[in-house]
Amino acid sequence: METNDKSSTTVYFDGACPVCAREIAMYRRQPGAGDVQWVDVACGEASVLGAGLTRAAAMARLHVRRADGSLVSGARAFTELWRALPRWAWAGRLLGKGPGLWLLEAGYRLFLIVRRSWRRA
Repeated sequence: METNDKSSTTVYFDGACPVCAREIAMYRRQPGAGDVQWVDVACGEASVLGAGLTRAAAMARLHVRRADGSLVSGARAFTELWRALPRWAWAGRLLGKGPGLWLLEAGYRLFLIVRRSWRRA
C-alpha cells in the first residue's frame, strides 16, 4: 500500500488480478496520481479498508473512497478515479452519470465474470 496524507481519493484494487494490476499501474503513472491513495487489497491488511468496506467486497470490485468518506464501487468508482486524474477528468465527467454510467457498469459486470479466470490465487 502506498499512501499520501493529502489525498482526497482512495482507490482499493485487487493487485492479484493481472489485468487489474496493469490498469492501476497505468493510472499510477498519470499526472495527479500522487494525490491518490492506492490500496492493494490482495496484500494489504483489512485495517486499511476503513469503515463500510470488507476485504471480500474490496476483492470483488474496484472501490473508491471519496474525500467526504463515502464509498462507491464498480463503474462509479472508475469515474471517481478518473475525475481525480487531470488527463482522465473529462471521461469521469462524461461517463459519470446517466446512460454512460449505466453502460460502463454493464461492461464492468461482464468483465468481472471473465476476470475470475485471470485472477492469480
